Amino acid sequence: MIDYETLRVIWWLLLGVLLAGFAVMDGFDLGVAALLRVLARDDDERRALLETIEPVWEGNQVWFILGGGAVFAAWPLLYAASFSGFYFAILLVLLAFILRPVGFGFRNKIADPRWRGAWDWLLTLSGLVPALIFGVAIGNLFLGVPFRYDDTLRMSYEGGFFGLLRPFALLAGLVSVAMLLMHGAAWAALKSEAVIARRAERMLRLAAVAFVATYVLAGAYLFVGVGGYAISSPVQAAAPSNPLMKTVVTGVNWLRDGALGGWACGTAALAIAAALGAALLAARARHRGAFFASACAVFATVFSAGFALFPFLLPSSLDPRSSLTVWDASSSRTTLGLMLLVTALLLPIVLAYTSWVYRVLRGRVSLEHVKQTHGMY
Repeated sequence: MIDYETLRVIWWLLLGVLLAGFAVMDGFDLGVAALLRVLARDDDERRALLETIEPVWEGNQVWFILGGGAVFAAWPLLYAASFSGFYFAILLVLLAFILRPVGFGFRNKIADPRWRGAWDWLLTLSGLVPALIFGVAIGNLFLGVPFRYDDTLRMSYEGGFFGLLRPFALLAGLVSVAMLLMHGAAWAALKSEAVIARRAERMLRLAAVAFVATYVLAGAYLFVGVGGYAISSPVQAAAPSNPLMKTVVTGVNWLRDGALGGWACGTAALAIAAALGAALLAARARHRGAFFASACAVFATVFSAGFALFPFLLPSSLDPRSSLTVWDASSSRTTLGLMLLVTALLLPIVLAYTSWVYRVLRGRVSLEHVKQTHGMY
């Protein structure tokens, strides 16, 4: 059987894959929703743009559920601390997620332009709000979250929602918004009719430049203006989970002194190159390549944050010793082993089914199709 230390690393990687998978798969849904009123100029165009994501959004959101389930089962201490500390932020995300299917279902019930315009704005918010909050949450991981454990491992949280809105966290939120706008524009260019695709190409180039600019600025801020965390005691990688069995120092450099800082810089460079590549491919109307490059940029961005934080999962700003790491926040070895076996059996089925769905739904959504079905709504 795989040893405990290796299982913990495997599940850290799998958690990263699930989060990156959600950012890639549901990220373009969020981006398209956020760009609804920018890329589409009239009701037919907006209906056509929404039809590029309506058949797939629900399946894409499963990656979010898988990520939450993996945190719950593999990292129970992380689940308890993060879902309690980020309660109102998560509530906003869930409200935005609820708005999306409601908007899809109710927008076309009434032909009144005011009715549809109101739902268009709500759908735009349903894309922008999660994109911003996800980035703010990642930014707060680097800054530290105000929680602590007492000697009986009871967790207390001493922050609030507005305390999360710190300058670096807001900058990380802008990175996330720009990244998902780029990804949504890449999907719209791939799946929409020519008139919308041309606007999406221009938006992709603008969003890619904005992403690279904010991403580089955030990296510079992280390097010179944000103090990091490091474990100063011997690492007990195979010990039972107890975050208080270590000592942690602060004020180190996340990128220079982190265990995987070099990997973080490498994946960050890959993310920048992929984003610029997506912009160049879009300028040449190579939509499939632009979308693939955008997906690579999103995937690399998520992993650059994970590599920079390693081995920390949730640093504590109140009591650095209470910080949760890969080595002291996981479930038991037996639980991780059984979960890995189930994942190895079921994940390929999920990926195969998802691939089949996208193959069936290949092709562009035409305005002619939307106009022909206008009377049905």
